[in-house]
Amino acid sequence: MTGTEPAARTQPMARTCPFDPPPEYRTLREEEPVASVTLPDGLPGWLVTRYEDVRAVLSDPRFSSRRRQIRIGGDVPKDAPVPPPAPGMFIMTDPPEHTRFRRLLTGQFTVRRMQQLAPAVEQIVAERLAAMAGAEGPVDLVQSFALPIPSLVICELLGVPYSDREEFQRNSAMLLRIDAGPEEVQQAQQAMNRFMHRLVLAKRAEPGDDILSGLVSSGGLTDEELVGVGGLLLIAGHETTANMIALSTLCLLRNPDQLDALRADPSLMDAAVEELLRYLSVIQFGIRRTAAEDLELNGQQIKAGTTVVAAIQSGNRDVAQFPGDPDRLDLHRTYRPHLAFGHGIHQCLGQQLARVELKAALTALFDRFPTLRLAVPVEEIPMRDDMVVYGVHELPVTW
Repeated sequence: MTGTEPAARTQPMARTCPFDPPPEYRTLREEEPVASVTLPDGLPGWLVTRYEDVRAVLSDPRFSSRRRQIRIGGDVPKDAPVPPPAPGMFIMTDPPEHTRFRRLLTGQFTVRRMQQLAPAVEQIVAERLAAMAGAEGPVDLVQSFALPIPSLVICELLGVPYSDREEFQRNSAMLLRIDAGPEEVQQAQQAMNRFMHRLVLAKRAEPGDDILSGLVSSGGLTDEELVGVGGLLLIAGHETTANMIALSTLCLLRNPDQLDALRADPSLMDAAVEELLRYLSVIQFGIRRTAAEDLELNGQQIKAGTTVVAAIQSGNRDVAQFPGDPDRLDLHRTYRPHLAFGHGIHQCLGQQLARVELKAALTALFDRFPTLRLAVPVEEIPMRDDMVVYGVHELPVTW
């Protein structure tokens, strides 16, 4: 097959298990690891499913980060050029532009700073658990626990008033819907930009001890870039971790042997966080790149300008990287590097913060509520199949 032949299949999207990627990925890894597909927005592209190939795509500078967004039912012309990224949207830029943003942000997201946040995160977790304990009847773990924790933390880090959470959570949810219409997306993006612009102006007038103030004071970014960077950090800083907390809880409740092992040996928590990150891989449709030149990948000829999807959710189930049964949750699994935070120069800036939040949340949740259980049959839990970031829309629990 060459890069000019029509795609034989669409990118797999339908799950048969709430914790597993579509079963077609297993076949593709074994038989056609670089497969020609029709992408969700109707454009042709390539789907990369093996661990080593996914790493190669994410680290090879010949694959550009300038890419189109996933949109279901789109009518994008097949010859449409890749649009330039909006100001500050550094995850869609390449060096040297990406390097400029990354250098400024790395100084704000140091490992030391993230580790120093642990006591504050633990306090936030304790407060949310106390509020849950005082509630009557079943509670939605998403709204009561999983969403507030990273939202409070990222608001504190960025200097965003938590009282504005409903506004930015509503707009960020719209921007992550794969079936959102163009007008809905535009309205949500404009609303988010207005929100962030007000905040940037406030930080210029009265800077504080927060990341956004630090970026403003650096003088390296325009207001438009600050708006883009701030919005991106705000969305990424609460959506991914919130869904990992909720989905991890559901996963452990549905794997009682693993939960029992964790309760019997709390020192397993660090390993449990890594295994849950690998096993669940909440970026469910992969990471998009665009071939910047004609190239070959695992025997396939890929033409310049073609979209390539690095399926991290599939790479994290590759038996070549994760021996044994990678489709089984195993908290005792010997650690090997996973792809949950991506790879290469775009690897997630907030990964250490996410680990701190996951560890604090899961440890305290199961300590406080040792009899935690689902309040509805698992079949009634609404999964986020319609979102770029996978998880659960609601998680009714009781104890």
